[in-house]
Amino acid sequence: MNIVIFSNPDFFGSQKRPQFSSMPRYTNMIVDGMAERGHHVTLWSPKSTFFELPFKGVVKKWMGYIDQYVVFPADVRRRLKTCAPDTLFVFTDQAQGPWIPLVHQRAHVMHCHDFLAQWSAMGKIKENKTGWTGKQYQKYIRKGWAKGKHFIAGSFNTNKELQQLINKPISSDVVYTGLDKSYAPADVQLTRAALSKKTGINLSAGYLLHVGGNQWYKNREGVIEMYDAWRALETSNLPLLLIGAPPSAQIKNLIEKSIYKNDIHVIIGLEDDAVKKAYAGATVFLFPSLAEGFGWPIAEAMASGCPVITTNEAPMTEVAGSAGYLIPRRTTHDLAGWAQCAANVIQKVVELPDYERNKVVEASIKNAKKFDAETALDQIENIYNNITSEFGYAKD
Repeated sequence: MNIVIFSNPDFFGSQKRPQFSSMPRYTNMIVDGMAERGHHVTLWSPKSTFFELPFKGVVKKWMGYIDQYVVFPADVRRRLKTCAPDTLFVFTDQAQGPWIPLVHQRAHVMHCHDFLAQWSAMGKIKENKTGWTGKQYQKYIRKGWAKGKHFIAGSFNTNKELQQLINKPISSDVVYTGLDKSYAPADVQLTRAALSKKTGINLSAGYLLHVGGNQWYKNREGVIEMYDAWRALETSNLPLLLIGAPPSAQIKNLIEKSIYKNDIHVIIGLEDDAVKKAYAGATVFLFPSLAEGFGWPIAEAMASGCPVITTNEAPMTEVAGSAGYLIPRRTTHDLAGWAQCAANVIQKVVELPDYERNKVVEASIKNAKKFDAETALDQIENIYNNITSEFGYAKD
């Protein structure tokens, strides 16, 4: 099979820092997985030309849009003239919608991870208001991917939202995001000792963990609120590790106001191997997201043998299954009540006797197995083959 895979530009922030974004990893999984299965794979992505001009702020951002939506489409049209007619065009993210009209009459498929930006632009998410230009941008994206015919959603929740947003018959499948097998349990004490040495923090007794950025839906504020409420129970003084992007001004302020601020540690730039150790050594993983496309860290933590507390809403419930501990979605009308409810669940997990904790760990590891990367790639390959067959292309 000849496959052209479209990738997001590498000159914007999240792509330059893949540890804070799952998209580069997902694209690499598709590229490497299809190549290993013997397919001819080519990667197409915008290059920075106007973005390199000496502008700053909003103007620089718009220079990047010129590269994506003016320069790149012209390059695609040129390359299509010499592209094999039996090529399958794969879009790895719904944000690539404006490029779909370039090939919508040929074999194509778009991977969908979440529609949070779309719902925000439509005024459906009160926690994330979108300005006029953002609304127009999302309309532009949706107008593009609405021309698509074949879609792969990363969760049943995303697939349901796709059906709500598009008003025509389409072909859509659900394939859970594949998980790297390198996420696995490890000796807890040795792992904590190694991480203590690396961070300079005494983690020998355990710690609470969150992995994520400052995006509104990641709910870093909620993580700190639930930690403060739990510490107020005066039963333990385990530290909280926030691994990911540098904290926003709002997060910094919240930490500074906490009476437990000396035990709240923001860790930036931790390499992948160390993050995996952090999962394996944590007492409990906190993931109170307001929304997600999938919730990759839930599966990563469970595969590493770490109990997970997450939000009682899809798709977090899809990923956690019956192995996770569920709390209500954070609400602004009763923050103290929400935080106290979450704190009680934290205490329940922290106080688990060994035999109970072992059962939770076993259930978590078993649940994470349904997110096997090779299985996901097999399913994706089968869908790709079915799409090319519809266009009369012979399977390689």
